[in-house]
Amino acid sequence: MIDYLKDILQYDPQSPMLFNSGLFWVLFCLFLPLYAVLRRRKVMMMVYVVAFSLFFYYKSSGLFFLLLIVRAVIDYYLSKLIVASDRRIVRRTILSLSLLTSLGTLAYFKYSNFFIVNLNTLLTTNFQLVDVILPVGISFYTFQSISYMVDVYRGKADCAETLLDYLFFLSFFPALVAGPIVRASSFMPQIRSNYKITDTVVFGGLWLIMVGLLKKAVVADYIAQYTNIIYSNPQGYSGLEYAMGLVGYSVQIYCDFSGYSDMAIGLARILGFDLGVNFKSPYKAQNITDFWRRWHISLSSWLKDYVYIPLGGNRLGKFRTSLNLFLTMLVAGLWHGAGWNFIVWGGFHGLGLIVHRNLKQFFSRIPDNKIVKILCVGVTFAFVSLLWAFFRAPDLGAAVTMLDKIFSEFTPSMFVPFVQARGLWLSVMSGALLLFFIPERWYGWLYQTYLKSHLIVKLCLFVVLVQLILELSGANVTPFIYFQF
Repeated sequence: MIDYLKDILQYDPQSPMLFNSGLFWVLFCLFLPLYAVLRRRKVMMMVYVVAFSLFFYYKSSGLFFLLLIVRAVIDYYLSKLIVASDRRIVRRTILSLSLLTSLGTLAYFKYSNFFIVNLNTLLTTNFQLVDVILPVGISFYTFQSISYMVDVYRGKADCAETLLDYLFFLSFFPALVAGPIVRASSFMPQIRSNYKITDTVVFGGLWLIMVGLLKKAVVADYIAQYTNIIYSNPQGYSGLEYAMGLVGYSVQIYCDFSGYSDMAIGLARILGFDLGVNFKSPYKAQNITDFWRRWHISLSSWLKDYVYIPLGGNRLGKFRTSLNLFLTMLVAGLWHGAGWNFIVWGGFHGLGLIVHRNLKQFFSRIPDNKIVKILCVGVTFAFVSLLWAFFRAPDLGAAVTMLDKIFSEFTPSMFVPFVQARGLWLSVMSGALLLFFIPERWYGWLYQTYLKSHLIVKLCLFVVLVQLILELSGANVTPFIYFQF
């Protein structure tokens, strides 16, 4: 019994706590009753949630939960100093200090070795790599920290009432390790509100959790069983197999990340908090600009407000607008990972945004009918899917090799043996793709039907979901893709 409790309480780097792990759901079910009792006793509720959030982060990333606490303390007291001062130079100095500590910490953990490797290559030096482990979710809560400090400086957000309020905001476990990136101006007023949690709210949250589990534990994890093989060997497969892996990864990453977001938003909703919307059918986008309005909305809006607009946005002429778009997407690429493949991925997305923006007048002359819309969706999906090769491949060379094989060694006649060998995989992927493009009103109908259904029906749907997870998932719990960012 003691050994079992140790396994529950101690951090295991080989088995971090995830939303799709059984242990998390057992602990969450134990967490809920006391939360319901404490919910209207705001201080006690916040202490309870913060304690659970820090334990969750400890189980996900070990002692790095202490780094999160330090970040919260620094932000809170520096934001108080910003509010207390009426001298602009003092306020800007304090903000700069906050940004320096936030970005400096992120740069050390995430980009130290990338910088050293490139420095060694450029100057033929032999500096040793840093023995550093990337804390889970550091990119997400660092961006939340930056947005809070900048908004307090701009007067767009109130300073947190207490350190506990701010620690609650920064450590809130549903959004802690992989977003959505929450803004203090929208979240912190919810902490002390008395929002009524109804049955509709709770079952709406459960619906999102079930949809998220279906996307992640059934679709994404099953498709990953093939895409992981393909991307692990950029030299050993045919062009058609790489093309299938490319499309498969497009499905996988969407189901993986939007599945996490659905679960995070659903968990928060059950607790009485609204985290907004993070994905809005991105593969229905008819152009690359529309794609970024639908994909990872909390990140794209963050980049717009804290990178693109401060650079000048679209206020300084066509050239500067294009340059600002390009630089913003380079930041997006570098945020995702310390590698040239991520920078190239972001750069090509930036070029795509520039081309679309500068050819808007030409595109406006094209007839707006269903055939054109379908073609635009197809072209956008193909462009995004090709660029996922840079995102997923282990390095830039591997991505280029795979794309070269797709375009130079694509053999359609191999499709029949591929179907024979990977029939179930292809069926799951094709089914997911079809679901991506069904009308939004169908989702709304399914959601309302679920809410109105009898409790027995809801239970049966949950049992079916669990059975699907057991049938199609692998032996081990698969981490979410965005945990690495």
